[in-house]
Amino acid sequence: MKIKARIAIHDEHADLAAIPLMQDNTESMRTVVVDQRAVTYIETEKIGTLIASVDDYLLNAKVALDMMNLTVENHD
Repeated sequence: MKIKARIAIHDEHADLAAIPLMQDNTESMRTVVVDQRAVTYIETEKIGTLIASVDDYLLNAKVALDMMNLTVENHD
């Protein structure tokens, strides 16, 4: 059985946040940028693996978004 998740980040600068997040993608993950959204798809066979992947991704996303916001604020 496949377990799937989709995480979307909606932001004017989502493409900037997606760049470092894409570097951490595993074979079971795929990140795409569409309009003003960075969307990551995760597919695995074990719920524990999905939970660990989502937890790691959300922590990385928080750091990426914090850094992106600092960069954008300082650039303006």
